[in-house]
Amino acid sequence: MKKKIDIFVGRRKRSVARVRLIPGKGKVTINNRKIDDYFGRKTYKMIILQPIELTDSKKSYDIYVNVKGGGLTGQAGAVRHGISRALAANDSENRSILKENGFLTRDSRKVERKKPGMRGARRGFQFSKR
Repeated sequence: MKKKIDIFVGRRKRSVARVRLIPGKGKVTINNRKIDDYFGRKTYKMIILQPIELTDSKKSYDIYVNVKGGGLTGQAGAVRHGISRALAANDSENRSILKENGFLTRDSRKVERKKPGMRGARRGFQFSKR
């Protein structure tokens, strides 16, 4: 019988990340690419690896992520959220550490929609007397 692999979902803005943690040597794969290939900036990599470094599980798991939607910043946040949820589910001690640092809280901020008769979400058109 096959062992069931849990998939944890992380979200931020319009991005959704599905994360699988498998016991391994610390390899991070995002959309079948290495983390360095997918996220070029160091800040994105730092954001993603924060929960792993905080819980001292850098060499414990191989992480496989499938992420879609939004931009790179939102995707990095979604991956961090998914990894945090997976680490919390695997070890109850990790949950309190991750919760303290706010990694288990979903960042619900989204771009506000544009309203009719407005230039943006709230900004009106410039008034012209003539």
